[in-house]
Amino acid sequence: MIQRLKHYDYTLIITPILLTAFGTLMIYSASMVTAVVEGNEATHYLVRQSIWFAIGLIGFIFTSIFPYKKYQKLMKVIVLAVIILLLGLFPFGNEVNNAKSWYNIGPLSMQPSEFAKLALIMYLSSVYSKKQAYLNEFARGVLPPLVMTGIILSLIVLQPDIGTAAIIFLIACSVIFSSGIKLKHLSLLIGIGIVLILLAAPFMVTEERLSRFTGAYQPFETPDTDGYHLIQSYLAIGVGGLTGEGLGQSVQKLGYLMEAHTDFIMAIIAEELGLMGVVIVIGMLAIIVLRGIFISRKCDDSFGSLLAIGISSMVGIQSFINLGSISGLLPITGVPLPFVSYGGSSLLVMLIAMGILNNIAMHTKKKENESTK
Repeated sequence: MIQRLKHYDYTLIITPILLTAFGTLMIYSASMVTAVVEGNEATHYLVRQSIWFAIGLIGFIFTSIFPYKKYQKLMKVIVLAVIILLLGLFPFGNEVNNAKSWYNIGPLSMQPSEFAKLALIMYLSSVYSKKQAYLNEFARGVLPPLVMTGIILSLIVLQPDIGTAAIIFLIACSVIFSSGIKLKHLSLLIGIGIVLILLAAPFMVTEERLSRFTGAYQPFETPDTDGYHLIQSYLAIGVGGLTGEGLGQSVQKLGYLMEAHTDFIMAIIAEELGLMGVVIVIGMLAIIVLRGIFISRKCDDSFGSLLAIGISSMVGIQSFINLGSISGLLPITGVPLPFVSYGGSSLLVMLIAMGILNNIAMHTKKKENESTK
């Protein structure tokens, strides 16, 4: 056991846990007023996030110990469970913001699409690692796994949850690209994807979704409607300056900036802790992503390597989309900031993913040490 402990990547243990603990503190700061206005205790969101934090730590420890290669044997069960959960949303899901994306479990809620992200990473990593000898054959080696990807994406789009579907699509692209696929096949896939998007666009584009683009790129033309949230985000970020107004001193969280503890948590961090707080959070997220890429490059097992790059992509892509939304670079999509935003399902999946990444790192380092003896 002591020998095994030597092989873990402690950067990937300490950084996610510290980031989650910091996020839990900021959720309390950002949500206490909202919780009271809703008729709850000031600690309402803090308690719920803390419960998920505790559950996530259990998942983190388990997946850190559980050999990652065994997931390949469980792949059919994992994928089937995710599809059943996604299908079950249509008759049994709870509707939030015109989307059936949640199950209510007592006082907590669960979002199956968050688990679909990790399940799809596992699935694509497993299948493409087994098809390395056939990757030069499009019909045999490249195309079959995309059918399952299309099924999962379709079930999420139909909820509808376009933001999560976009993240899963980009994560899938990162795994496929890293699998060693030929450039001509990649170009063909991009072409097929463009055609499918164009065909689906008339059914997916609504006035509400178009308004998000107006709010992102012309916020001051509609300051009371489409551009309201982004303008309030700008105010929070601008007021913070270098060191911020002080922990708990945000004005924007007092009903001006909606979803302050979820989608816009970084704007509150900027207001209360300033640029220094923002840099620390982004720096810690960057460390996680870069360590994942490093582990992927060091791992000589194709399944572990693709799994590591997929997990790193999940953290990096989701962070980029969230930060892009609060800064006006991208339309607001409702994507949480990994480890920091309020959201139990997202936090649980991220901590489980960090455990898997640690397990890959442990096996890789152990193998390297054995080969040098």
